[in-house]
Amino acid sequence: MSFTLNVNGVAHEIDAAPDTPLLWVIRDHIQLTGTKFGCGMAQCGSCTVYLNGQPIRACVTPAVAVQGQQITTIEGLESKAALAVQKAWDALEVPQCGYCQSGQIMAAAALLEQNPSPSDDDIDLAMNGNICRCATYVRIRKAIHAAAKDLA
Repeated sequence: MSFTLNVNGVAHEIDAAPDTPLLWVIRDHIQLTGTKFGCGMAQCGSCTVYLNGQPIRACVTPAVAVQGQQITTIEGLESKAALAVQKAWDALEVPQCGYCQSGQIMAAAALLEQNPSPSDDDIDLAMNGNICRCATYVRIRKAIHAAAKDLA
């Protein structure tokens, strides 16, 4: 089946089975590898992308179901909040192995877009679906607070 996806502002003509998850279209067809496979069940957050500005799990989203909508991956993340998050992540050396970090950054930037001054509880709630195998949660929270301060 052939369909068109708009990823990071670019139209891509895709030839894939209708049940192919968006994650694999992004990685294998479009060759953007920042979005990671973690669990395949929407439980870990490594595959987080934005659909029309809202975070979704690409591993369980059929690619054909999102045609005609705006998809943003970590490679296309450019908002003021996203840049503040990336700067804080770097300054505070948040990643350990780094595998989950694209999903973590996507979720953190989405949080700051909605709530530019989150509490610890707000952060915990927003980041709840993102698992870090290295347990860098304290640094993640600290970086989100730093990014929020940078946005103020």
